[in-house]
Parts: sequence; C-alpha cells; structure tokens
Amino acid sequence: MEQLQSRIDEESHGDNLIATLPTREGLSTPLTLFKNCWLRPQVLKNCLPVQDKFMPRSEDIILATHPKCGTTWLKALAFAITNRVHYALADHPLLEKNPHKVVTIIEAQFLSERGGDLDYIESLPSPRLLATHLPLSLLPSGVCKAGCRIVYLCREPKDAFTSMWHFENKVRKGDPISLDEAFNMFCEGCSSFGPFWDHYLQYWKENLARPQEVLFLKYEEIMLDPLKAVRKIAKFLDFPFTEEEESRGDDKELVRLCSFEVLSNLDANKTGGIERPGNMFIEHSSLFRKGEVGDWVNHMSKEMGEKLDILVEEKFKGSGLQF
Repeated sequence: MEQLQSRIDEESHGDNLIATLPTREGLSTPLTLFKNCWLRPQVLKNCLPVQDKFMPRSEDIILATHPKCGTTWLKALAFAITNRVHYALADHPLLEKNPHKVVTIIEAQFLSERGGDLDYIESLPSPRLLATHLPLSLLPSGVCKAGCRIVYLCREPKDAFTSMWHFENKVRKGDPISLDEAFNMFCEGCSSFGPFWDHYLQYWKENLARPQEVLFLKYEEIMLDPLKAVRKIAKFLDFPFTEEEESRGDDKELVRLCSFEVLSNLDANKTGGIERPGNMFIEHSSLFRKGEVGDWVNHMSKEMGEKLDILVEEKFKGSGLQF
C-alpha cells in the first residue's frame, strides 16, 4: 500500500513539474525541456525517481547511448562478452531473445505495470549490466562517484538523424513527419534526449576525465573493425579474451552472433516488441533497419548534409571530438 501511494505521489509530482516546463511537439510525441534536455513527458516522470532511488554499485556496467546510435548492437555485444562463461554461443539467449530483453534500461524500469520501482534492478547480482538513454547530467551523481564502468556509443550525426527519422515515423501516430521538418527540429536540438551535441559532449568529457571508467566509442569504428572493438570492450569491462579463446576463434564467433545479419534474421527480432514509457510499443523489427554507415546520402540533400556538418563543427569546436 505504501509503495502504491509512493508511486501516486511521484506521478503527481511529475505531472506538476511538467506543467511548469517548456513543451513542444517532437518528431513523434510532445517533448518537455528539463535541465536543458528534451524528454517525452513519461520518460521525464520516470527519470525523477531514477535520480532519487537508483543506487549505483562500483561493479555496475552502464551502456549509455543517444537513441538510434547502435543501442541494440551494443547491448548484444556487452551481454555476450560478459556472459560468455555462462552460455555457449551455439545455444545463446540472444538467439531467442531481443537484446533489449536481456539488458534493462534503467529509466524504463519505472513503467507503472512493473510496479514503479527498482526491485528487479536491485535483485540483479553484480556486476549488473544496465543501459540508459539519459544524458550524464540526468543520471544520479553517484554513478560517477561509485566508479561504475560506462560504455558510451555515439554515431555520425547525419546517419544518427536519418535512423531517428525513420524510427520516429514508425512509432508516430497519424501522418508521418517530413524529412525537412524533422531535420529542422534535430538541428534546433529538439529531439528525444537531445540536443544530441550535449549528449555526446557530456560523455566525451567524462571519458577524457576518467578514461579508466568511461569508454567512448563510435559506431563507425566498430563497423570498420568489429573484432578489434569487441576485444577493446572486453578488456575495458575486465572480461578480456584469453589466448585460448582467441585461438579457438571465440571472439570472432561472438562478433558473428551479434552481427546485424544474424540478429535481424532471428524470429525473436522479427516478431514481438518492447514497451516504453508513454504507452509506446516498439516492434522488435523496427530496431533493425539497415545499420549502414553513410546511408544519410540516400535521404538528405547535399545542402542538408553541409548544414549539419557546420553545426556539428561549431558545437564540438575545441572539445577534440570530431566526425
């Protein structure tokens, strides 16, 4: 009863807060500006108890991504790397379950149908493998103080936008949003969990300050040499491949298991879906589109590409982060 009342109080607090904050239409749903970050209202309401209740452990592994930057791939890779002593690759959970079903998103844990608490996350043994789309500034300060390992994956902004536009139209109710309208919003910083440049820069700067605890990756680098990237991630997470594993080709088989070609063709990723805050249901199939580098040229004009390049250069100037 106390837990239910607490949840009601949190919902009421969230509603009252949202009523005082700037709100505008986003690519698929309304967005609310909270601490310089655009969030869906229900995500914001879930974010508040995360800040108050989530208790990080020093052994935690947190996979952080801006939406449409390779979240599904990173979850698959990290889960396979950290659990390879428990599962044979030939009979692996990823062959039967979508990666989002095996790695929990912290802020999604407060969906009311799950009870609105962190009991499940708290029950997980260490090291816990968790995920988030939240910018670093909206995670509890204890995440950095506890020494959690953070793996951050970003993507070349033009490709990230293109993927986001396709995805948002799949979950959008009503008529699709045009590429031009979505592009203007994205460049204004008004996209879910945006502005994207703030999201990227927060984790980039944390990586520069704490390279032993924050690993900053680019989608394009993993695509270029996935085996090298997998070994790098495994070493960073303290799950390095042994010489014996490498001689057997276990690392190569793990890369193959988590590849777009394999995952996108599994029945588990062709049917069903996942629930997200705000009564949003995401079909598993919508999480696998192309996964290509440079696909933006098939959708955006040269002028749009140049405009976004100039914006990126301006926003990242002096940071050392380049695309």
